Amino acid sequence: MENDAQFLDFVVKGLADHPESVKITRTVDEMGVLLSLDVHPEDMGKIIGRSGNTAKAIRILLRVVGMKNNARVNLKINEPEGGRKSEPTQSDQMKSMDDVMQDLKLE
Repeated sequence: MENDAQFLDFVVKGLADHPESVKITRTVDEMGVLLSLDVHPEDMGKIIGRSGNTAKAIRILLRVVGMKNNARVNLKINEPEGGRKSEPTQSDQMKSMDDVMQDLKLE
């Protein structure tokens, strides 16, 4: 494993509650090095951090590691299956409210 991937592995496993689920894929092309990160869905919040600050800090540190090795390093955090839970839309809420009102009608 390369220095940048080893560094990312160390940092992410230190933050994660499920370190066994951490998976890093490293690809190199003309744009530089791309590290793709997959983590357990419960760990996404810890890796990204409030307002994305933890993810920003990790990306900055990876760029420093890359500069030391004369490479441009980028990080892509993959969204896990069943990631973002969709909020019910207002029309969905209105349907359920209509259903409730229908149930309350006395005949």
